[in-house]
Amino acid sequence: MNTSFDILVIVLSCLLGIFLILAITTVIAILKLVSALRAIVAKGEQFVDNAEALAETLRSHSNAVNIIKMFASFVGGRDGAKHK
Repeated sequence: MNTSFDILVIVLSCLLGIFLILAITTVIAILKLVSALRAIVAKGEQFVDNAEALAETLRSHSNAVNIIKMFASFVGGRDGAKHK
């Protein structure tokens, strides 16, 4: 009876050790993955911020661009009438 108990304790100890090693490596891999995802999210947020700034700049300058195009069409004759 004592021998079977010792064998059972050894087997369970080995399985617990293997489980602990797998759990530790899994946690480390998950932490690295979360770190990489945070970096990706930060770059995505930076991209969105840059896109918003570009859109705001284009929106604020759209009136000036339209006025310049209208002036250029009057001066350059691009209003449909061809100059010969």
